[in-house]
This record gives sequence, C-alpha cells and structure tokens, in this order.
Amino acid sequence: MSSVAPQPENSPILACTVSRDVQNFDLLIEDMETALGESWGDLGFAEALAFFGQPEAESLEFIALAIDGEDEDNLVLMGEIIAQAKSRGIKVILIAEDVTPASLHQLLRKGADEFVPYPLPEHELQSAIERLNSPEPEVNQSQHNTAQLKSGSSKEGALIVVHGLAGGTGATTMAVNLAWELTNVDKDDAPSVCLLDLDLQYGSVSTFLDLPRREAVFEMLSDTDSMDEEVFGQALLSFEDKLQVLTAPSDMVPLDIISPEDIERVIEMARAHFDYVIVDMPKTLVQWSETVLQAAHVYFALIELDMRSAQNALRMKRALQSEDLPFNKLRFALNRAPKFTDLSGKSRVKRMGESLGISIDLQLPDGGKQVTQGADHGLPLASSAAKNPLRKELAKLAQSLHDLGRSDAEAA
Repeated sequence: MSSVAPQPENSPILACTVSRDVQNFDLLIEDMETALGESWGDLGFAEALAFFGQPEAESLEFIALAIDGEDEDNLVLMGEIIAQAKSRGIKVILIAEDVTPASLHQLLRKGADEFVPYPLPEHELQSAIERLNSPEPEVNQSQHNTAQLKSGSSKEGALIVVHGLAGGTGATTMAVNLAWELTNVDKDDAPSVCLLDLDLQYGSVSTFLDLPRREAVFEMLSDTDSMDEEVFGQALLSFEDKLQVLTAPSDMVPLDIISPEDIERVIEMARAHFDYVIVDMPKTLVQWSETVLQAAHVYFALIELDMRSAQNALRMKRALQSEDLPFNKLRFALNRAPKFTDLSGKSRVKRMGESLGISIDLQLPDGGKQVTQGADHGLPLASSAAKNPLRKELAKLAQSLHDLGRSDAEAA
C-alpha cells in the first residue's frame, strides 16, 4: 500500500486515489488533502484489487479512480476495479482527462457513482463527496408517476425548442413555463405535453419542478436502440399528472455521450405520443444540435439586451450559415426586454436587431424575483405568481402556438 500522505497511527483510511501514477493528477492530490486531511491513501490499479480484500479496506468510503487517454486500453481492468468496489459498498468517483465518451459511458454503466472531469473544476471534488454522502431522496410514487404510453400511438406532435445563447438568459424558465401553459391552454381538450431536458450536464428542469433525477434516464439514453414505449415511459416523470418530464440524468455526463441517432429516436418517440414536445437545449453546440434544429417546428433562441448575447447570436449565425444549416428557423426571443414606456431601451432593441441582421420576434418582460422564487420552490409561475408579467406573456405565447397548431391541422 503506497501512500501519498503519511498515515497517523490508527487513523482509518476513508478514501483512496486509484491511478496509474497519481503524480499525473497533482490537482487531485491537493483536493484530496483539502477534503480528507491525512485519512486517504494512493493505490495503483492492480494494488487496488488486492487491497479491497484487506481488513484495512473496511473503513473505505470511496475511491477516486483517475484515468487519462493512456488508460483506455485497460478498460476491462478499470471496470473490474469499479465492480469490486461496488460489491463491497465502496462508492466510486470517476475522474477522467482526455478519455473518449464511449469509454466514459462504459465505466459509468459499470456503476461509477460520480463523474468529474480533469483538470478538476474548483470545489467539484468536495461537491462530489458531499453528493455521495447525502442520502437518496425518497420518491413519493403517488406524487411522481411514470408515464404509461400506448403502444402504436402515431401522433405527430409539434417540436418546440428553447436554446439560451448565453448563461442566465432564462431558457429553462421559458421551457418549463411554456410547457406548463400548453398543458393548461385548453380546459375542454387539454393537449398532452412532454418536456425534454437535453442539457445533460447542468439541466435544471428537475429543480424547477421539484422532480427527482433518476437512473432510468441515463439507462434509456444509453441504449436507445432497444427503447420502446415502456422504457421511454418509465424514464418520464409526471408533474401534477398533467406534464410529462424527461429530467437530465442524475450524474454529470459528457454532452457527446449520446449520438444524433439517439436524440432522433427520443424525439420521434416523444412526438409519436404527445401533442407538444418542448426541448430545453444546452448552451453548447454539440454533434446532435443539428438533429434538433432540423426536427424543430419552432426554435427559440433566447438573448438579452447585452454585449455577450449580441456576440453569441452573431457567432451562432455564422456557425449555422457556414454549415448551410437553416438559420432562418431561429426565432430570437429577448428576455428581460425593456418596458413599453422605456423609449431608449426600445431603440436599443431595434439597433441590436439591425446590427446583427436578425429579427427579434418575441420580447419577454422581466419577471423579477418571483421567477427565481417560483423555481426554488419547484413551481411554475402559473402556480406561484399567476399575475407575473412574464407568466402572462408566456400564457399568450402558448395560446398563439396552440391556435396556430389547430389552424394548421384544420388546413391539412
């Protein structure tokens, strides 16, 4: 048993790093010392398997399995280390640098509890340890039912996408509240609505609606080849028995762990069973962004009246046009738009649209603190602040989208 930090007498070892050479992961050494003082050790791969059987290993709470690109040839050994740890009740934090999504996928399927990229983001190891130690939230099954989908259903639901072009533009707020307004848009003939959180790493739809994140989501996304109505339905959670939600996975997974084909299957399955499918996208463009863009009936690009939104809108425009992708599908929505009486703000909006060569089709008012408070309590604005100006605007948008869908259906 080699040890980076000298062990005080009789101090139990609570954790171990497991790596080819821990000196390659100097930030990990620092973070382990910060989190655990001297109650940790360091093992090589083969040593780890031998050590798990020793009496000293009984105090182990977790291992930090640190791998890089060179370790991809040893995936079977890595998988065995994870399996042996799990069989002894030892949690596994997977720390990876320059490892392909396919390899990460394989190791996460083996049972790694947490994934943290290397170099480690600040405080991320400590957060991962805290998550390991916090008990699983109990799911109240009567409150969060999974969906029972009818096999052979062949609706052709409208796909409405929301994509924030900068952090904090309110994309998740818009996606969640638009989805909820659509479920309530017609009291006599309520449409069925499914909300997909495709921001796989930082998606917070589950937080906004106080829904648990479940393993079933990752399992479904990992094997869409064999996904059927039952598997898809079990990955969904019901919010107040009206809105069906696919939350982001419980672990932070790489955005490219799923392929364009996976996303296509998920969207097709959702559209076949629901009248409206709302997608909350990651800010990052990934290999499957084009799949969603091509399939979308309406694609809202959310911006604010600031320089970073303007620059990102321009970069998005260039990126799509350089690849001959349908940039004209984007409907630019300005969140926290100036009030009707703010004439100088109105002229800034006009100048922004002209200088970027875009049409700002939708202006959403600033909902203020009520928006954050509602999200923190896990409630849509309609429930937490029905008279909020942003809520009223999103209700109007839902009504106009629904009316448009009906008139299209009648015309067809």
